[in-house]
Amino acid sequence: MKHVVVIGGGIAGMQSALSLKKRGFDVTVVEKSNRLGGKLLNWHCLFPSFTPATEVTDTLKQRIADSGVEVRLNAEVVEFDRHHVVLADGERIECDAVVLCSGFTLFDARIKEEYGYGIYDNVYTSVDIEAMLNKGRVELKNGGRPRRIAFLHCVGSRDEKVCQRHCSKVCCVTGVKQAIEMKQLFPEADVFNFYMDIRMFGPGYEEMYREAQQKYNIHFVRGRISEAAPTIDGRLQLKAEDTLTGRPLKISVDMLVLLVGMRSNDDNARFAEHSGLQCAPSGFMAPADMFLSNVASGVGGIFYAGAVTAPKSVGEVLNDGAAVAEAVTGYLG
Repeated sequence: MKHVVVIGGGIAGMQSALSLKKRGFDVTVVEKSNRLGGKLLNWHCLFPSFTPATEVTDTLKQRIADSGVEVRLNAEVVEFDRHHVVLADGERIECDAVVLCSGFTLFDARIKEEYGYGIYDNVYTSVDIEAMLNKGRVELKNGGRPRRIAFLHCVGSRDEKVCQRHCSKVCCVTGVKQAIEMKQLFPEADVFNFYMDIRMFGPGYEEMYREAQQKYNIHFVRGRISEAAPTIDGRLQLKAEDTLTGRPLKISVDMLVLLVGMRSNDDNARFAEHSGLQCAPSGFMAPADMFLSNVASGVGGIFYAGAVTAPKSVGEVLNDGAAVAEAVTGYLG
């Protein structure tokens, strides 16, 4: 029986492993953390349906448990090629093919010091908000209810200054989803979304954007916030420009939410150098072909699935997991 190693135990890795197992391969999933599920474990609800993220992660984990796929947790990969995977402890796993599902890294909002993340109270990232929603407790530092909330799009995306020129794709729709969730929790609050462009690319996304405006009265301002600063009364003053009117704005808010983007993993360059793979200018792994071979690497026996090649939605990641099994089958026969 042919053996395939899947590197990464997030939703891409789990779906890839399940699809490969169904095709009769012996499959090992190697995950560097102590549990399967990846970054989706930290998410509350998924756009645009507001489906609990646990419905996806728990279902995949149960299917893995029932499938007979071997899972290796707390196992970090340091190098690999199509015939073997080497772990940090020196163990070498022999295989016939490798599927890289190592995903992405979240942008560190502290790099954008002008927004005050990690410096001022009540400046959060979109990831922080999901964690609060999971705990069922969204509040200000002093325990109070926010009366005015601002979301800032494209933090760590489409930004030459931090060498992140790409669009992270899912931040706009995440901002709309979280803005709706804030209005549901705090109906009396004013909620603002500051954006460069609103990119609603998927089914149901444009409808959700319209609902945010028409049903929840969420305000969308085309413009970038230049800086955030604390006020004497413990709020945050934001300086921005409305780029539709060309007018400068100053607004005081109780909570600022930074919609952080996806960046490529630091490991990508090392993996590429050792295995003969190629990285895209964004740092994500470059597939052999963007259309007909988008889960192939260009190196025989090495394949990709999920956000290791580009920012993607949950649905796209799961589709990759199914597609890569067909590609591996075509390679191994």
